Amino acid sequence: MIVLALDTSGSGCSAAVYDSETAAVLGRSGADLGKGHAERLMEFVDEALAASSRTLADIDRIAVTVGPGSFTGIRVGVAAARGLALALGKAAVGVSTLAVLAEGLRAITPGKAVLAAIDAKRDEVYVQAFDAAGHPLADPQALAAETARERFADFDGIIGGSGAHLVATDMPANPSELIDVAALARLGAVADPASAKPKPLYLRGPDAKPQAGFAIARA
Repeated sequence: MIVLALDTSGSGCSAAVYDSETAAVLGRSGADLGKGHAERLMEFVDEALAASSRTLADIDRIAVTVGPGSFTGIRVGVAAARGLALALGKAAVGVSTLAVLAEGLRAITPGKAVLAAIDAKRDEVYVQAFDAAGHPLADPQALAAETARERFADFDGIIGGSGAHLVATDMPANPSELIDVAALARLGAVADPASAKPKPLYLRGPDAKPQAGFAIARA
């Protein structure tokens, strides 16, 4: 199966073409943009396809990170995955950003439980624990950093991600939000399209909200 993996869930924006039969990334492209995902995503898709010597017609499935993460970025990625799936007549699957992070950590340190932690800003963190086989031990949560530190003080495993230093204060800060698109593609290749439809996973309300008192009454 040839999988097109898309990630726009954080500051990074990337695409990769993955062959599940050989477990190989055939081509990838992306950058840590901060913003501007909508303007650059399809450019990265084209570059990944060119690097893989594949075309969109060769794609069997689209996998996309669905959050938690940037509200705007998640909407961009999910919309692109749905649009490509509709145009190509192929399945699209959504994969949790925390699951992708955990999969990447497991590949580096196999045989250990993993706590995936993403900095949610405002002294909060998105967290989810997984066992050594990659199975979730609990639902993903948005927690105050202090609460996360107390809850996972005795966690016996690997803690990683942009929010790891908020959970374990002895860890150095790592602000990178770049996602391992190979891990995303691997999880996307085995996901069930019937139960893993691409829809945003939001664990809290948006940071930007309409200002009160400026609504204009409809005539």
